[in-house]
Amino acid sequence: MSSSLTSHRPALGIALKVIAIACFTIMSAMIKEATESVPIGEAVFFRSFCAIPVIVLWLSIRGELRKGLVAKRPLGHVWRGLFGTASMALTFLGLSLLPLPEVTAIGFATPIFTLIFAAMFLGETIRFIRISAVAIGLLGVTIMLWPRLGGVDGLTGAAALGAMSVLMATMLRGLVQIHIRKLVQTEHTAAIVFYFSITASVLGLMTWPLFGWVIPSTQDLLLLVGAGLIGGVAQIFITSSYRFAPASLLAPYDYVSMLFSIVLGYVWFHELPTAVMLIGAAIVIASNGLVLWREHKLGLKRGKSRPMIDMKGG
Repeated sequence: MSSSLTSHRPALGIALKVIAIACFTIMSAMIKEATESVPIGEAVFFRSFCAIPVIVLWLSIRGELRKGLVAKRPLGHVWRGLFGTASMALTFLGLSLLPLPEVTAIGFATPIFTLIFAAMFLGETIRFIRISAVAIGLLGVTIMLWPRLGGVDGLTGAAALGAMSVLMATMLRGLVQIHIRKLVQTEHTAAIVFYFSITASVLGLMTWPLFGWVIPSTQDLLLLVGAGLIGGVAQIFITSSYRFAPASLLAPYDYVSMLFSIVLGYVWFHELPTAVMLIGAAIVIASNGLVLWREHKLGLKRGKSRPMIDMKGG
């Protein structure tokens, strides 16, 4: 983003980030409701396709539409789309099988997997403090997953499938973040956001002959279209927030989504988080806080890629 479009207004940046997180949580709830009767691939299509007009309008208003359509590394966008769409589909599958707060909590492990993949694929050095953060984070993830995998109350079947789907989605999201770190070296922010929506729409549409679609009811259609529109608006808000505040300041506000998901899960789906899930989530959040603190001490600059990697489900 050009410097002329940025300014230091942290209160506005925080407000935009919190609004974006609220929108993403509402979007997840709408998808959860719709996927009770609509196939996952169909939900992926509507979520991605209906966001495109919002993104195009935003780029037009900012005068970035032309450069937002320029792809210097087309294959890089394809890979980002494949990984991101797979993550989105697995997240939607998890939403259809698990309580909303639980899906949100498992997703907090994304920075932990990003750190692991950064060491594996980018050659980043991970020393004792960040290794400890990874170990703590994985412990928290294990605590959250243990009941769903039969470790406490024997829940298996759909619950286990949902838990593993969200875990795989979280791992893929970490891989996507690493891929975007490379993409931003040559690609404009707008191009990454736009072509992901295009790729996810195409891949979602391709599930029609493979897994079948259904004609959605009026309510489901409104939910699917609304999820796409709200998701597009949320992406704009979360990207815009980084114009006014640094990533290090905004990062802790990711965890507001836990509060939103608990409230929305209770009001909409009559779901309550378990004590085990909350303990595991708290441990993961603590490990992420340790990572953020260490990166701040090391002077790592993550603000360049962060605006694009907060796409929920992708």
